[in-house]
Parts: sequence; structure tokens; C-alpha cells
Amino acid sequence: MSSEAELRRALFDETLAGNPKAVGRLTEEALAIGLKPADLLFQILIPSLEEVGRRFEAGDYFVPEMLMSAGAMHEAMRRLRPLLAETGVQPGATVMMMTVKGDVHDIGKNLCCLLLEGAGFQVIDLGVDVAPDKMIAAIRRHKPPVVGFSALLTTTMPMFQANIEMLKRAGLRDQVKVIVGGASVTQAYADSVGADGYAPDAAAAVRLVRGLIGEPAAVVHG
Repeated sequence: MSSEAELRRALFDETLAGNPKAVGRLTEEALAIGLKPADLLFQILIPSLEEVGRRFEAGDYFVPEMLMSAGAMHEAMRRLRPLLAETGVQPGATVMMMTVKGDVHDIGKNLCCLLLEGAGFQVIDLGVDVAPDKMIAAIRRHKPPVVGFSALLTTTMPMFQANIEMLKRAGLRDQVKVIVGGASVTQAYADSVGADGYAPDAAAAVRLVRGLIGEPAAVVHG
């Protein structure tokens, strides 16, 4: 059996490398020697995903590597999530994500969802081609502090403003922070439609959400 220090290092490295089988095995080994689920999450897994984001922004990692690392993280979380709930660790603030009406592209949105969840947020993914009335109903039901709109096509980007106007009419605009992103989206465009923030990539989206609603991304009760 590996030492605690070796297990911690290996779990960090294998998450970084995106090896889900190794991460699952190491997570079970760590739990077997008495490491706490919350420590594995906050001291190893989240820092590893943060390093993935740093490498992506530095140009050392690309989308495939990020997806692999996020997948490895989810293999650990599959084992840790029920244990975390038992020990009083609740998911962090809720972030609702969607691709706007008329657009069915979701790679960027999905990557944002993976990294946000990996950072400790509770993510609700409404999917693609989301109609404004579906968005409003979901916000009323889940009450997320942050809502993210994604659009790849320039022809669907005007839905950002349409959705924001719908939020105003529904009396919900002051209750949510709106973030936007997509290949053709810019900070200037985000400002022009009245969004609260813009992220050019998934790693930036995690930082943006943290900046908008504060940290920590998850809380421990007890």
C-alpha cells in the first residue's frame, strides 16, 4: 500500500493527466487508509483541476486534455459525492448553464459545466436550443445566483439580449448574474447586451463565477 503522501501526489498527478481508472483506484485507496472525502476534494482534486485551467490558459493544455482531466475528476466524484453528503459537505452555489434558442453547439458549454462542477459548484445544465420560457421556469425553480448563456453562431448571439430582456420582464434580472460566452462573443458584445460577465474559455468561466458570487465554492456544515 502506498503512503499517504504518495497517494496524495499520485491522485493529483493522475487527475492532471486525465486517467480516470487510476483516479478511481487511488480514490478508493485513499479512503481505505482513512483520508477524509472533503480533504480529497478540496486539497487534491480541486487544486489539480485549477492547475489544468492554468495550463490551458498558458497554452500547454488544450480542450481534449481539459476534457480528460475533468472526466478523471468525475470518476473520483462518483465515489466521493455520497460520502461528502453524509459528512455534511454540500455543493457550492448553483450555476445554471445553457446554449441559447436556435443554437445546438455545446462543446464549450459542456467544458464549462465540467470545470465548474470540478471547482465545487452545483451545475444545472439545461442543454441546447433553450427557449426563454424554459429558462425562466428553471430559474424560478432552482434560484441560481448565476446563469450562463452560450452561443457559437453570430445569428444566435442576439438571444443573449432577448433572454436578458425576458429576465427583466419576469422580475428576475436583479436576482441573477448573467455570464456569456462562445467563439464569436467578445467582452464588448457582452457589455452591449447588458451581461454581468464574459469568459473566453472554461477556465476563465470558473474565475468569473467565483468573482461574481465569492468564495468558497462549497461549504462544510457541522
